[in-house]
Amino acid sequence: MNPKIVNGKIIADSPDLDGIYIVNLKTQAGTVSEKGGYFSVAGKVGDTIMFSAVQFKGLKVTLNEEDFRNALLFVKMESLIRKLDEVKIIQYKNINAVSLGIVSPNIKRYTPAERKLRTASKTYSGVGVGTTLGLSSGLDPILNAISGRTKMLKKEVEIEKKETAMDKLNNLFEYTYFTNTLKIPVEYVKGFQFYIVEEPKFVVALNGKNKTLASFLMSELAVKYLEIIKEK
Repeated sequence: MNPKIVNGKIIADSPDLDGIYIVNLKTQAGTVSEKGGYFSVAGKVGDTIMFSAVQFKGLKVTLNEEDFRNALLFVKMESLIRKLDEVKIIQYKNINAVSLGIVSPNIKRYTPAERKLRTASKTYSGVGVGTTLGLSSGLDPILNAISGRTKMLKKEVEIEKKETAMDKLNNLFEYTYFTNTLKIPVEYVKGFQFYIVEEPKFVVALNGKNKTLASFLMSELAVKYLEIIKEK
């Protein structure tokens, strides 16, 4: 059975019904609702459709045959009411990103941190090869030092990956998207960005430039983050 289009309308005790994220969890295809809460999404019987927005509780709907026969699928969403306590402005220190190396597109690209780790790993694997037991024991402090540096470089690679994700995030979404759409308080935007780049699924969507899926995942993460800062 080929996917068919289901037309629907979101209803809620709120006039703000556009921009709600709608994703078919099976196909990962997504869209956003238009003014008035109207939407169209492709799917098959049995597919689960996820509806998500920061102002509403997340909702999952499993499609059945009747949904395809009806003119409109009505989806009722429940509003979320949040009251944030007065918060203090927190200054976040910027982490300087490591510059990316300019290399030929035809060869394997390594970031500066990855090149350091690769060099250290080769050094570590080469030390002690063919040595006697006594000499190997004498090399233990050297091997331990190299091992410690390798661990440090691995952490540096992870930090660099997060910095790269932050750059992609800021290039893909305007600052006002976080404050106006996701309702993140201005003083918490940078903290929220660091929070979401820790989520593997979001980073995969970000690296794949899947803006619809990234937006959907961000809306879910925003709900969790707002609850976290509310408890502080």
